[in-house]
This record gives sequence, structure tokens and C-alpha cells, in this order.
Amino acid sequence: MNGHGGQSRDAYRVLQDWLKSVPPQLLEHRREEAELFFRRVGITFAVYGNAEAEERLIPFDIIPRILSGQEWARLSRGLEQRVTALNLFLKDIYNQRDILRAGIIPPELVYLNPYYRPQMQGLNLNSSIYVQVAGIDLVRVDDQDFYVLEDNLRTPSGVSYMLENREVMMRLFPELVGIQRIRPIENYVDELLGTLKSVAPASSPWDPTVVLLTPGSLNSAYYEHSFLADRMGVELVEGRDLFVRDEMVYMRTTEGPKRVDVIYSRIDDDFLDPLVFRPDSGLGVPGLIAAYRAGNVAIANAPGTGVADDKAMYSYVPDMVRFYMGEEPILKNVPTWRCREQEALSYVLDNLHELVVKEVNGSGGYGMLVGPHATKETCENFKARVLANPDNYIAQPTLALSTSPIFTEKGLAPRHVDLRPFVLTGRDGVRLVPGGLTRVALTEGSLVVNSSQGGGTKDTWVLSE
Repeated sequence: MNGHGGQSRDAYRVLQDWLKSVPPQLLEHRREEAELFFRRVGITFAVYGNAEAEERLIPFDIIPRILSGQEWARLSRGLEQRVTALNLFLKDIYNQRDILRAGIIPPELVYLNPYYRPQMQGLNLNSSIYVQVAGIDLVRVDDQDFYVLEDNLRTPSGVSYMLENREVMMRLFPELVGIQRIRPIENYVDELLGTLKSVAPASSPWDPTVVLLTPGSLNSAYYEHSFLADRMGVELVEGRDLFVRDEMVYMRTTEGPKRVDVIYSRIDDDFLDPLVFRPDSGLGVPGLIAAYRAGNVAIANAPGTGVADDKAMYSYVPDMVRFYMGEEPILKNVPTWRCREQEALSYVLDNLHELVVKEVNGSGGYGMLVGPHATKETCENFKARVLANPDNYIAQPTLALSTSPIFTEKGLAPRHVDLRPFVLTGRDGVRLVPGGLTRVALTEGSLVVNSSQGGGTKDTWVLSE
């Protein structure tokens, strides 16, 4: 908020002046009201691996994170470029494989990837789009630069929190919202539905039938599934609600079977179709992939997209941008050492105490080492894990992440943040709503923002020029 020189940054001046004019007691009262709102509407998530697997509220901070219109314009150009390149990469590796033949990416990184799906090989998608919904995690390191930390391409979550955070801020702080020029995000759900309908099969009616496929109410993101289905006005279905006949997908309804044209899938590939993937899956739809291969249904995101979002493939995304688009990447990658390479492995093992080491397919802040904050014993234990399976790890430097103010019992305090904008790609192009989900590390000094690790969220304001 204050910038590097102690001067208030332009985007924050109105907020800073407003904060000086309101008593701390008012802010504390509004914080309590926000918590009551989230409890009342049931915005929770489950923590897998926890003894009780209890439902939790994600802590919400009432001080918004603010970006100027100029900052967002650069970010949105970079996000569009990056997601376009990732879609071109997925189309390529499941068809011509030009980037592999050019020697830019080692073939084993694709073919030995646990998320590579040979069943997608040679499949000609109606829209040539594999990733309709992407969540790109960004961190800021200085006045100018945002770095991409991670590409989430399988089932990116968190958009319900983005929308609910804005709603609660408008309810609790109408006077503050009224004096700012905040760009709206409420149209995200309409944009999502439009994107999904745009990739419907050519044989679909003019108004395609879209459903959201969920694993069920025990899934940690079930609130979001039901929230999005409700807001889009589409059916929330489980695998047992669908069936396949003559390579067409149908939904069971009280009025008889109804054809389904687009499935917004929020379940992992392994469980989509027991005839093709895991035979013990009770969550999927037998015959779904046959209908998909026949071009009679669209699945968003496409099976097999996970091959492009692991942390080893992440390091090649700038090369993808250059190869497919002939452009220099607008958004930077965090420098990454791939432990599968001997020289990189030696460097990582010698400098564990200075690096962040992550599992290639890890998520949620699990399976990682933050070297500067780890004990010597922890580093030694992690070193043994890396040596046992170096292909499974990458390492990155610890960045000087930017901070954003949060409201605490002692007043305003800085905490590290990241940002997850949501990028929609349909047959008619790329769409972004201005903003995203800001996640915040509520523990002083912590760099881990994941909700499963105690992080919280805050509203993200993008100002009009």
C-alpha cells in the first residue's frame, strides 16, 4: 500500500485516506459481520488427511488488494498469451508433436507424465481448445514485475470465493465501494456459461445443454460446484445422473432422458469413465469417452490437460510461447531447477537451505520444502527424498514476495499475497474478468497462502483508468 519509498501508491490513496477516517472498532465489527455472512451461506472447504476432515471457513480479510487499470492491462495481455500457448501445446502433443520433434521438450516429460492420456491421442476436438477454464497463480516481486508461480489447468478452483468476497465487500462497505472506480466481476458466471456453450459439438441445438459434473457432496470444493451450477442455471449432476446410449450422453430427468452437449467436469480424469480409466470408479459415466471421441459431447476441461500443468512442464512454458506464437513471454516464470537434470540436482542439493523445493505434481502447499524456514534436520530428510526420486522435484529461489495490508487485532499489518486470475477460452476467444482470487498468508513471515495451510483470501479490486 505504501510502496517502496513509503509514499502511498496511487491505486491505494483513496483506501488509505478512508482507513484514516474510520475507527478500528468499526473495522472489527465489519470483520465479524463478514464471518457471519460466510457461515450463513455455508462457504466452507474440507481438509483431506485431517483426523476429522472437518469443514472449515476460509478466513477472509476485509482490506482489499488493489491493482491499477494499467497493471491489469499488462497482466491480462500476458495471461491471454500464456493460456493460448498452453492450449496450442496440448493440441500439438496429442496430435502432430512438433515441439517434441524440435527437441524443445524431452518426450519422456510428456509420455511418462501421470496426467498424460494416450486415449486423447489423435482426437480432433470440435473447438481445438483443451483448457476452457484456467487459474494462473501470480506473485509480485517489485513495482513492475509479476511472476507466474503455477498454471492450474485441470480443475482450477476458487472462483466462488472471488465472487462471494466481492459481494460481502459491497454489503459491508458500500460507502468505500461507492467512492472507488472498481471494475465489476459479477459477469464472470455469464462469461463462463458463454465459454462452455461455445465449445458445444456442431450437432448440438442452438442453445446447448450444459451440466456441471461433481464427485458429490463429500468433495472439498462441493460448495463451489453447487454455487456455479446455481448461478449459471445449469444442472449439478453426479455420474449416476448421466448415461450413454449410441455414443450420446443423456441426463436422467423426471420428463425422461435429455441430451447433454457440454460437461463442465470437476472430477479428476481417472474417475471420468470406468471403461477407459479406473475400472473401480463409481463417480464417472461408462461410455463417456466413447461419446467424447465421437464428437457428440464436449468436456471442459479436456481429459489429459494435466500434462501441461505440472511443475516440471511449467519451466518450459516460455519456450512454448516462443515456439507456437513467435513472441517473447509477457509474464515471467520463476527461475526453476529441474532435479531430473544432473547439474541442476547437484546445485539444489548443495543449496537446499536457500531454495523452495516442490513435488512436480504436488498441490495445496503439501510436499514442499521452504529451505530458509526449515531446520537442518528437515533439510536432510528432504534431501534423502529428492535423491530417491529426483525426477519428482523441482526447485526455485525464494522470491521477495510483495505484501498487502490485512486487518489484525493490532491494526493494519503486511502479509504476503498471491493472485489467481481466471482465464476463460472458448471458440470465440479468450475472456477475463478484471481481478481474481487474492490469497494471503495470515501468519507473519509465512510465504504459504494455501487455505489448507492456514491461508486466507481477500477481495481484489481492479480500478478503471
